[in-house]
Amino acid sequence: MDLSLSSRVDSGPLGDRTVIEVAGEIDVYTAPKLREQLVEIVDAGQYHIVVDMQRVEFLDSTGLGVLVGGLKRVRQYEGSLRLVCTQERILKIFRITGLTKVFPIHGSVEEALREG
Repeated sequence: MDLSLSSRVDSGPLGDRTVIEVAGEIDVYTAPKLREQLVEIVDAGQYHIVVDMQRVEFLDSTGLGVLVGGLKRVRQYEGSLRLVCTQERILKIFRITGLTKVFPIHGSVEEALREG
């Protein structure tokens, strides 16, 4: 399976947030595509990002590394990177690695935007 990405800017009460919808597998082969998207968004001056992972079917350590790198990048600008994840097998990866303490993980895009 491949990785598909789409992004949009949501202008809400807390200001602009970029939502990246991710579907498919984030692995050693596809993670660079996500990394490029994150870099482009930050380079464009968007520092508050929500990554919607509800349709992600697989996530490996390379994918985790890209998300951590994205978080470090936005934090340089006092930004935020929030995740939306509802699949237990993907959530388990974040729990096992301790990344639930690093990333705010939400059950819906709306929730992530509200608390953003």
